[in-house]
Amino acid sequence: MKILMLCLGNICRSPLAEGILRSKLPEDFEIDSAGTISYHEGKKADHRSIKIAQQYGIDISNHRARIITPKDLEDYDRIFCMDLENYKDAVSMASTEEQWQKIGLILNEAGNHGDQIEVPDPYWSEMDAFDNVYKMLDAACDSIAKNLTSK
Repeated sequence: MKILMLCLGNICRSPLAEGILRSKLPEDFEIDSAGTISYHEGKKADHRSIKIAQQYGIDISNHRARIITPKDLEDYDRIFCMDLENYKDAVSMASTEEQWQKIGLILNEAGNHGDQIEVPDPYWSEMDAFDNVYKMLDAACDSIAKNLTSK
């Protein structure tokens, strides 16, 4: 199974989600991440995302940002978006109902997050926001991994 994590610039949330989910699933799952804008394309993950991942034993230091492509909608089985804007951008790229059905908000897919449906973008925030995002994504990825491996 191929899974894509999607956020805006592919330097904060989606690389964290990619690393976290990769740590929870067997190697036969292919996990990647992308962004909806090309501003950071080719750049490393934000140093704060790298640092918070390292604090939890996950290495995302080799990550390089990339933009989502229409081919991703064909190639990936599931696409987990961090917020509503990412979701809308991905859905607008879908050319078939099958592609559209692959796309969802990560917190909706994972459940157990109450009314919160979006993972906040920590880019303009301090380190505690990155830790909060990590914890949200870790819980979401726990649920996703359990759902994917129990079938």
